[in-house]
Amino acid sequence: MTDTTLHVYERPRRSLSWLDRGNEFRVRFAVRASALLFLGAVISTGLIRGEYLDYEGSRWLQLPGKAAGVVGMAAEDITITGLSHHDPEALLGAIGIAPGGSLIGFDAAVARRILENLDWIEAAKVQRRFPNQLDISVREREPFAIWQRGPSYYIIDKSGTAMSGLSAAELVRLPLVTGEGANKAAADLINQVSAYPDLLLQVKAAARVGDRRWTLYLDSGITVQLPEQGWQDAIRMVDELHKSQRLLSKGIKSVDLRLDGRVMVEVAEVKAEDVETGKKKKVAKSH
Repeated sequence: MTDTTLHVYERPRRSLSWLDRGNEFRVRFAVRASALLFLGAVISTGLIRGEYLDYEGSRWLQLPGKAAGVVGMAAEDITITGLSHHDPEALLGAIGIAPGGSLIGFDAAVARRILENLDWIEAAKVQRRFPNQLDISVREREPFAIWQRGPSYYIIDKSGTAMSGLSAAELVRLPLVTGEGANKAAADLINQVSAYPDLLLQVKAAARVGDRRWTLYLDSGITVQLPEQGWQDAIRMVDELHKSQRLLSKGIKSVDLRLDGRVMVEVAEVKAEDVETGKKKKVAKSH
């Protein structure tokens, strides 16, 4: 009989070697680091949303630009052409660019669309020249008149577009138009009146009535009511009557041309004290 020996090998328990201890340490470190990063992200988000870091001169706001500068992607060379009435800061602020700021992710096509959506820019061209050059060319809308709408005053261009960022108080030399729809109809009126320099010098303002017709206000206090149709001929008629008969110098209150082919004149009221003053002047002159 042959003896059969069965050898049973018990799997030995592994002792915690230096390698295992290193793995355990790395796991613990990764867990703790992830927790710290998550906590830092939560705190940073709260600070940013609360605008605690968003102040002039903040070092946090300068980090993207500095990082971009390291890789040569900072806006170090910015050329802007075409500005006459606005500051470069207003233009750059609209597209989120500051001198020395980051150009990483900057899209020239998007920037152009943003600029052309500004009410004071008619057309824009934006070109990115890698790595750190930005060329911006714009065509501003030209101030043409001041439009009064209720208590507010707006600078408008010939198309009637109201432009923000311009103060009416600084452009008082511009013609004044008032009323709903006056901004869209102003160019035709002003161009027509400009053909008669003597009349143009006397016009102080023009009011759009019911978005159908105009009433002119002269420096002398006289009002000229123009018709809805044929108002161009009415303006010419007023100018001719003034040249031939000094119509606008005869102490009248208003000229009404709303009825076709007729000119109605309202004489200004003469106050009693003015009559007495006139008599005294005549008496004094007779002596």
